[in-house]
Amino acid sequence: MAAPPLSSWPWASLGSYKYVLYGAVVWKVAEEWRQQGAAAAGSWWLHLLLLFAARGLTYQLWFSYGNMLFFTRRRRVVPDSVDFRQVDAEWDWDNFLLLQTLIGATLVGSPAVARQQLLLPSLKQAWDPRGWAIALLLHVLVAEPLFYWAHRALHRAPLFSRYHAAHHHASVTTPLTAGFGTPLESLLLTVVMGVPLAGAFLMGVGSVGLVYGHVLLFDFLRSMGYSNVEVISPRVFQAVPLLRYLIYTPTYLSLHHREKDSNFCLFMPVFDLLGGTLNHKSWELQKEVYLGKNDKAPDFVFLAHVVDIMASMHVPFVLRSCSSTPFANHFILLPFWPVAFGFMLLMWCCSKTFLVSSYRLRGNLHQMWTVPRYGFQYFIPAAKKGINEQIELAILRADRMGVKVLSLAALNKNEALNGGGTLFVNKHPELRVRVVHGNTLTAAVILNEIPSNVKDVFLTGATSKLGRAIALYLCRKKIRVLMLTLSSERFLKIQREAPAEFQQYLVQVTKYQPAQNCKLYALASSMEKAKEAKVGWMALLQTWLVGKWLSPREQRWAPAGTHFHQFVVPPIIGFRRDCTYGKLAAMRLPKDLQGLGYCELADMAGRRSPGNICVQYTMERGVVHACHAGGVVHFLEGWEHHEVGAIDVDRIDVVWKAALKHGLTPA
Repeated sequence: MAAPPLSSWPWASLGSYKYVLYGAVVWKVAEEWRQQGAAAAGSWWLHLLLLFAARGLTYQLWFSYGNMLFFTRRRRVVPDSVDFRQVDAEWDWDNFLLLQTLIGATLVGSPAVARQQLLLPSLKQAWDPRGWAIALLLHVLVAEPLFYWAHRALHRAPLFSRYHAAHHHASVTTPLTAGFGTPLESLLLTVVMGVPLAGAFLMGVGSVGLVYGHVLLFDFLRSMGYSNVEVISPRVFQAVPLLRYLIYTPTYLSLHHREKDSNFCLFMPVFDLLGGTLNHKSWELQKEVYLGKNDKAPDFVFLAHVVDIMASMHVPFVLRSCSSTPFANHFILLPFWPVAFGFMLLMWCCSKTFLVSSYRLRGNLHQMWTVPRYGFQYFIPAAKKGINEQIELAILRADRMGVKVLSLAALNKNEALNGGGTLFVNKHPELRVRVVHGNTLTAAVILNEIPSNVKDVFLTGATSKLGRAIALYLCRKKIRVLMLTLSSERFLKIQREAPAEFQQYLVQVTKYQPAQNCKLYALASSMEKAKEAKVGWMALLQTWLVGKWLSPREQRWAPAGTHFHQFVVPPIIGFRRDCTYGKLAAMRLPKDLQGLGYCELADMAGRRSPGNICVQYTMERGVVHACHAGGVVHFLEGWEHHEVGAIDVDRIDVVWKAALKHGLTPA
């Protein structure tokens, strides 16, 4: 069945190449520049481009503000976040800007317009109060009622299902939702917005200032209404009751999007009052939202930190097109690098842990908080105390709020920093919030990636928290573990933790060369005895567990066909074409997840694919770090113990089975 007319965009198949359609306008500006030797300040072609940029910036700034949960959390109309489904549906939200720019270009280039001198004379006048008065009058008397009745018509069958249903696809609105619609809806908005301008210009009182002012104010008010954040104090309406019928609020619009049978106006609720479609609970609900009564404390918190300056812009309140996809160094973000650098300095001086994103799982609110410290700062000795204070304050805040579980991410649980969280649990034994490092599930993910027929593995980072747990677990499975470490004391300490009958499966090596073969070390429990053993050709050791960063030179010791399982931060550079490289331990969250529209960033970025193509390591949609998932499992299971310090090897299988039971799957 053919699609209804004006229900799909003619350039939908072009994808990002749709912006080539601006080429004609850019060409006109360039041609005028060439002819006049400078930018033509009186060029409508130039004004079209500038207006497009200013309009896009208006929607983006409102979008950023609405998603700065550390500012707006308490005044969000709908507490839920936007999910990937809505992100994808609204991906081409700016189609209406392209349409209106092309319509403007058609008018500017029209011979009829040029002959009648409707636009060009007004360029000489930047401001005319008469034009503003005419535009305001036409907006109230023509544009508002036109939109109201057209909007009501779009909510009737069959127009709603054909043209307007997609706009109501989600109850959580954002400023980008304001632009999402069919060509018919966008043409309607173009007429509504254009009537006041056309009237002013036809009467000879138009001006450049009127065009910019009217269009940007129109976009500003629409962005505000769709922001999902209550910005107007109820005291304003109490002081001037009549004002509530002259300007709508985000709560007012949100009610329309959820209930669909009331609040149809553009900006002025008086037309809903006159049309009998006013939702009378609009202002009572608006008051509750503004006062924070809609707010709810989280049940689970994942405490992350900033990775680096480029990664700091991969957050939900910057560019949704970037944060909703796996991280990459987008060139569009490079101009903002100095701004991000300035914010880094500002956060270093005066900032505290802040909320970045949230989602819901089985009715429970999960949030990601971020410690305002960057990866490199964790390796500055003088910064250690301040970072621990930030983490401690976050834990105490979560405890006061009633958070059940707080999971520490990456460097926030560094052993040298706070003993994997032990510092805070020992200092505050009365904590009700359970502090979790999540490394038990991290170990489980790594171990379950190892093929069942493996008999020998080579382990670097062998005496680290994860390395210790992996070695002790594997030796119980009668898998020989070549533990690379120069410290015999630390090796022996771990070996003594293993049951006596399994200690022989833990072998200390001090160089990478032994990783080239395993039969030699399968016949002896020490390097000295191995040297005396007389054996034939030795089988190759092709399973490496990497917990310490490997240089390309060190990777050369691995035989061809080796698979590198990784639990090292940052991930190693995969320069060997004859080897394969695993990802950092991660889990995919359950399918009944709600409100997740943000790709979690890896602890450290920067790796190369086996094809030697430079990529940035990140998480796919719906995938989180294993330590994040470990905290989620801890919460879902309702476990009452803290998971800090050394990993309890006996609980690795318990945690793994619990994760699978709750619908988490290896990524």
